[in-house]
Formats: sequence, C-alpha cells, structure tokens
Amino acid sequence: MPRPTVLALSLLLALPALAAAPAAFAQTSPQAPVYAASKTPYPGTIAIDVDATNLSQRIFQVKQKIPVQQTGPMTLLLPKWLPGSHADYGRVDKIAGLEISANGKRLEWVRDPLDVFAFKVDVPAGATQLDVAFQFLSPTDNMQGRVVMTPAMLNLQWIAMSLYPAGYDASAITFAPTVKYPAGWQAATALETQARAGDTVTYKPVNFEVLADSPIYAGKYFKTYDLDPNGPVPVRLNVVADDAKYLEAKPDHLQAHRNLVQQMYKLYGAHHYDHYDFLFSLSSQMSGNGLEHQRSSENGVGPKYFTSWDPKTGSSDLLAHEFNHSWDGKYRRGADLATPNFNTPMQGSLLWVYEGQTQYWGNVITARAGLRTFDTAKDALALVAANYADNRPGLEWRALQDTTNDPIVAKRLPKAYRSWQLSEDYYSGGQMIWLETDALLRQKSGGKHSLDDFAKKFFGINNGDWKVNPYTFDDVVATLNSIEPYDWNTFLRDRLDGRKPLTGGIEASGWKLVYKDKPNAYAKAAQAEYGGGADFLYSLGLSVGKDSTVSDVRWDSPAFKAGIGPGMTIVAVNDRAYSGEILEDAVKAAKDSKQPITLLVKEFDLFRTIKLSYFDGLKYPHLERIEGKPDLLTPIYAPKK
Repeated sequence: MPRPTVLALSLLLALPALAAAPAAFAQTSPQAPVYAASKTPYPGTIAIDVDATNLSQRIFQVKQKIPVQQTGPMTLLLPKWLPGSHADYGRVDKIAGLEISANGKRLEWVRDPLDVFAFKVDVPAGATQLDVAFQFLSPTDNMQGRVVMTPAMLNLQWIAMSLYPAGYDASAITFAPTVKYPAGWQAATALETQARAGDTVTYKPVNFEVLADSPIYAGKYFKTYDLDPNGPVPVRLNVVADDAKYLEAKPDHLQAHRNLVQQMYKLYGAHHYDHYDFLFSLSSQMSGNGLEHQRSSENGVGPKYFTSWDPKTGSSDLLAHEFNHSWDGKYRRGADLATPNFNTPMQGSLLWVYEGQTQYWGNVITARAGLRTFDTAKDALALVAANYADNRPGLEWRALQDTTNDPIVAKRLPKAYRSWQLSEDYYSGGQMIWLETDALLRQKSGGKHSLDDFAKKFFGINNGDWKVNPYTFDDVVATLNSIEPYDWNTFLRDRLDGRKPLTGGIEASGWKLVYKDKPNAYAKAAQAEYGGGADFLYSLGLSVGKDSTVSDVRWDSPAFKAGIGPGMTIVAVNDRAYSGEILEDAVKAAKDSKQPITLLVKEFDLFRTIKLSYFDGLKYPHLERIEGKPDLLTPIYAPKK
C-alpha cells in the first residue's frame, strides 16, 4: 500500500538545541557507514517501556535502559531496512524528543548525516547504563502514513520505535519489553506475558529479531477465536473492531477460518512456530494492513468482514496470504533478504518466490478452505490473467525480475501509469509463473506431482524449527528438478527476464481468457468493497473513482491516445452529467453507431472536450474452459483430504 513519507517537523525543530557534536564525531566520513554485525551476545538486557495510552494525540512514549560496559563513542540505530516491506522503509521521521542521559546527566548526541537512522553519543566514565526517552508520533491522518491509533484500537510495531546498539546481530541483543495500555483494553501479540499489573503488561525477554517480529494489536473491543482447538500448537484469530457488534463471526465463516489452518498444514506438512496469532483489525478508522511475521501477522480490513459474510462472494485472501508467509518469506527467505540486522541493506531478487508463490497459494488456499468458492477464486484469477495479457505494456521495456527492486526504487508510493512503469509485479506476475509451474508439473508427471510437492519439500521441512533458513535461485531449481526433471532454470529465467509471456499457465490449465460485456462476480464484489467507481480498463483503457476522477489510464489505450490522463475529472459524457452508468451506456451505443464518445473533462482549472474513438463495446475478463483439454484448475483449487 502507498505510504507517503513526511519528515516530522518537530524533529527538525529539536536539532539546533542539540547541534553540538561530541568531539569523537567532529569529522564525518564522506561515505555512509557500514556497521559490522557480531553474533557475540550484547552484554546485558535492554529494557524498553512503551506508554500507549495517549490515544487522542496518537503519541507513543518510549523509554529504554541500555546497559553499557565501555566508555567512549557508541552508535544507536533505529531499524531502517524492514522485513516484509523489503526496503529501507524505517520511519525515522516519526521519532521526536530524543533524550539520552547517563548518571542523571543529559548527554549530547548527533545524527550521522549520511545515515540518518544512526544516533551517536559519547558514553561517559562511570556510566553503566544509558537512559533513552523519545516519542513515536504516529500519523494523525493517512497523508502522514498508516494510522495505527484510534479511540478503539492500536497497532504497536516494535521495529518502528526501538533503538539498538550498532555492531551486533539483531538476534544477539536481548530486550525486556513492557507496555502500558489504555484502561480495560486487551492485547494480542506473539510475545509471551511475564506479568501484568493493572493495564501494564511485562513480556518475557526476547532477542531483538524476535521482538521486531512481534507487533501488538490492542483494543477496547476484542475477541479471540481458537482456530485449531485440537492442534499441535495454538493458532488464534485475535480481532479488534471499531465496535463490539463487528466482532461476531457466523459459524460457517469461523469454520472456514479453521479450515484455512488445516489446509495450510496439509500443504506443508509442518509448521515453523510454537504458536501463531492472527492480529486482525476490522476498522474504517485504523488503516488497513497486511504484514507477515514468523509467529503472527498484521491484518486489517473494513469493519463488516464478519457481519457481511456471504459464502457466494467469499472473503479476502489476506489471511491466507499472510499466514503462508510463516513458511514462505519468514522461515525460508531469499538469501539476499536474510540480513543480520535491520540496518544492513536488503536485496529482493527472489521476491517472485517470497511474494509471488505466496500470492498463488493465498488464492488457492482461500478456496480450499471454503473462504471462497471455486468460481470466486477463478474470477479473481481471470483479473490477474487479463492484467498480464492486456494491461502490462511495461513488460515490453522492463522485465519482471527488475520489479523486485521496486520496494527500494518507489517506496510503495503511487505511480501515475502503473501499466507502463510497473509496480512490484513480482506479486501477481510471480503468481502467474507459479500457476504455469504447477500445470507443467501436473502434465509432465501425469498427475502424480504438483506444486504442492514443491511446497512441502521446499518450505515444509524441519517441523517446529523457526530459525531463518535462507535459499538461492539454484536451490529453487534443484528442488523442482528433484520432483520432475526439466530445464527449470531456462523455464524460470525466460519468464523472469521477459523472453516468454507470463500467461501460459491459463491455457496449460485447460482454460482461456475471454472478455464479456459484464464484469465477473468477484470483480463486482471487489469494486463495491473498495468504494465503487467504474472500470473500463479493458475497453476504453481507464478506470474512474467514485468522485468522477480518472484513477488509472492504460498506456497506449484508446483513452491514452485521446489524451486522457490520471487525475482528470470527467464532468460529462455526450453532453450528459457523468456517472459510471452513463459512460457504460455510451460505450454500448458507440459500438453500434461508430460515433466517438464525447467527454467533457476538467484538468486543474481548465475544461476541455475530448473525442474518444472506441467502438468495440464493454470488455471484462472471464475464464472459460478449453473444450477437450484437461481441467487442472479444479483439482488445484479442490480441498486436500
């Protein structure tokens, strides 16, 4: 999701008063520092205490006690390179009011100008501890970033508000965390409670790698569902909502969530956690979210997830996607993402496995669990197939492999022309590669093998182990070859490097992409869920938001060639006030009349008329069976017994 970055003014204003630098740091290197990362345990335990009670002003107050054993220069780091975001996306702009003291005396500190996540201080003689205090100023509206505090709930992410000493692996530093919650609130996290005094909870000490991977959801309205009552380890769905009325799940819906756990276990045959907690917010106030962790996941959707449950349209695949990451992405991780700490640069060359295969299983397991019907899952796949058949001209100049750099390049900011620029296409483009891989495994083995075998052999190993287990491209190829010998190296590289199209899996599965004059049921439901608007991407080549603003234009489409761009407002269609229905009628009429559609658009403070020559009618993606060819999609989406 796009997350705009705004530099905290309060932090800038604080700098002049702290401008005096310790003598040891008077000379600044012209290059950004590189910090060694030792596996030697850091001496002592760092206490971190967060007061999360200031809901109205949305401020987290943080205090840390950092043991020290030597005098002289010391560097404290705020995490910069964030797992799950795959980039240098730490929110140092939200840190303000930083004070460091020792022996009751305030110390001067200086930020490294070439690495603004590094804070340098001189430890004075006789000091055994640094006392650190600051605020994490969470966003007060979505323009500042993701809202994580509301009157009814909060999301505490340790990785955003913890300083740690440079020079150590994250796993070599022990933290003892404590949180004070608003009165009467309940909280969920992968951390284990050590003690509770009123609304203050002390958690058992853990290393910093585990702490950073163990966020918290807390709320006034809270309910926990046991998703595996008889399982080997606890799996819980912890729900916070805007109001108590949104917390209740219907029995069949709850059973589908329990099926999700069982289908994932049947896929992998192992688990890599000692307990797992879905952290799930149902809110129109706290921003939506989807972020994976080893023993938990952060998930946020609208408030009516339970109350509007309709088995025909089904649920989002968000929970399946993030749960799948416990295996793919957290336990097994591309070697260039498996860094020793959070200030060592990451690379995402294997995100088409990490996110792409997870995107694939997210849709498949959601259907296997009964959270979606086969038809809904198939309709969702049709939209992805259409995207890579007809809505990604950017693949003409840019390979899918290159999009694995997008988290660093674009920081998940919105793009004007996504179809041409591309934007983290390793997710859905990777999904298409893994669909074709699955179909090919089934074909070549006569139905004996499938991508399920790869999942179990590659990710479902070492049951109960949850230490990161890195892999390389060659490991992926070798595992595929061990299941079904083939030139998998060339197969994968041809698709990753742009030599072959990404849509081969649809036909290989016995289906074909077609366009009809009405959207499929999944597209209708998704459009309603995300606020309405009108979709003409595969006909005119544009989509329009509910406020009549053009939200997307396909590069080189009829709309693009006519001069329409994102951000314009459509005022009228053929001299009638704009609505999605009016434009739809105009597209239908133009097919018969062969007369251009006349649009009155507003661009900033200018109005102009555009003639849009398009006469092929409405087009919406669907999948249809190829007569006489084996149907592989049905068995792919069928529940495992």
